Amino acid sequence: MRAEEYQISREKFVLHSAGQRLHDEKLETKPVSYLRDAFNRFARNKASIAAGIIIAILFLFAMIGPMVTPYKVADEDASYAYVTPRNGFFYEHGIPFWDGGRNMGVTEASYSLYRGIQEETGRTVIMSEPEIRKEEYMGKTISYYDFRLDTYNAVGVRFVLLKHAEYIALQQYQDEQNIQVIFPITDPALRPEAEQDKTNANIWYRTKLGAGRKTAIVYDDNGDFIPIYQADNGRDEYTSRMYWEGDEKLYNYAEPKDGDMWNVRVDYREYYRYLHYKAGDGIEYPSFLLGTNNAGKDLFVCLASGARFSFLLAIIVASVNLFVGAIYGAIEGYYGGKTDLIMERIVDILASIPFIIVITLLKYHYDVSHAIILFIAFFLTGWTGMAASTRMQFYRFKNQEYVLVARTLGAKDSRVMFKHIFPNAIGTLITRSVLVIPGVIFTETSLSYLGIINLNTGSLTSVGTLLATGQAYLFTYPHMILFPSVFISLLMLSFNLFGNGLRDAFNPSLRGTEE
Repeated sequence: MRAEEYQISREKFVLHSAGQRLHDEKLETKPVSYLRDAFNRFARNKASIAAGIIIAILFLFAMIGPMVTPYKVADEDASYAYVTPRNGFFYEHGIPFWDGGRNMGVTEASYSLYRGIQEETGRTVIMSEPEIRKEEYMGKTISYYDFRLDTYNAVGVRFVLLKHAEYIALQQYQDEQNIQVIFPITDPALRPEAEQDKTNANIWYRTKLGAGRKTAIVYDDNGDFIPIYQADNGRDEYTSRMYWEGDEKLYNYAEPKDGDMWNVRVDYREYYRYLHYKAGDGIEYPSFLLGTNNAGKDLFVCLASGARFSFLLAIIVASVNLFVGAIYGAIEGYYGGKTDLIMERIVDILASIPFIIVITLLKYHYDVSHAIILFIAFFLTGWTGMAASTRMQFYRFKNQEYVLVARTLGAKDSRVMFKHIFPNAIGTLITRSVLVIPGVIFTETSLSYLGIINLNTGSLTSVGTLLATGQAYLFTYPHMILFPSVFISLLMLSFNLFGNGLRDAFNPSLRGTEE
């Protein structure tokens, strides 16, 4: 450059008298601590803030979710397996989304079955006007009915075995509530002959065997169903009741079985309410916000409970690894020499053991809970990374001037280690600990998804188990895998962004780069 570019104008010089004293200007701002400065820089990272909010929401869902639903992980009911998610607002306003409905395309026989359930129970099963389409198949024209099905009301009626005293109690309940729970028993001699229909309680009308031994419906002259209810044989007052007002016929409402058992045909929606009403758990009628799985378990409580287990396991593992790894690494880094050499070889041995080998050995040699096996496996090798980070930080700071001054003044080794050196390493360790959490959750989910670890017990489940179960129903019941997939995807992505933000905030060398 030319010399003229470095010339300073005369206006920038101020004359100073010989007797005037000059002082530095007083700082107008308050000093900022290391943690405060890290927080300020973290707050400028909008992506990390958004990720932190999402993590907080998922954590609250995991902690509070099981407490706000009347269902439990152990609760299952095969009659309500595969029902779709239902939100009360959408259902009550007739919005065909999240209303417990499912778009169906079925043959005429299946459509007639749903129509029969709707006629007998008096509840809406077919939620939309059907559209009929015809397709050619092997030279035959087959009619298909496209409509929206209420998966809850489609359960219809079921056969249940009750003791006589239980049957009487149910009869008294329906009289007190002025509702019909028990429906007439169908005549065994008139039930469908097809093997797959013999135990179908929803076939209350006359049928015949059609082509290929398939059940075909027999209608009366008006095109209506012909009931096959069993006529009253005068058994007793509880097994014979009027079916509807004005009908001159009496029907049997219970069929004797072995011992003191009776086969009873019940409206399962009302019977479900009766069971939970008797138990006093506050459930009126079945309604599942996220639907149910193949066992009839509420996906909301299963996902929340699985997420709670994952969070608690990851937080405990991260805390224990931080505590053990920080102490071990501090001793290594501070004393160095032979102490460091011996301790580092122990770390190398443990770190070289494959994680899956540890899981397998513990699983087949110790008869303990798989949750305990997971914790032991994560702890056995997980703290070594934390120890390495602490050791590196101690080697970095132990020869700094302020540490030498502390030693000169007679400070004990423990005080120098954890009062003067360790605070400088806390940022790195916090960042590493936070990043351990998603790693533990993802590994636990993968192991349970692959079936290596079984966390699907009576009162416990996991996100990986839900994913493994829902995979088989990806195309038929996608809600079973949708919600666990969304949860684990959001969690992994959010923790990745959140961890990146923490790493940058606690790194002093990046100070000012975000300006």
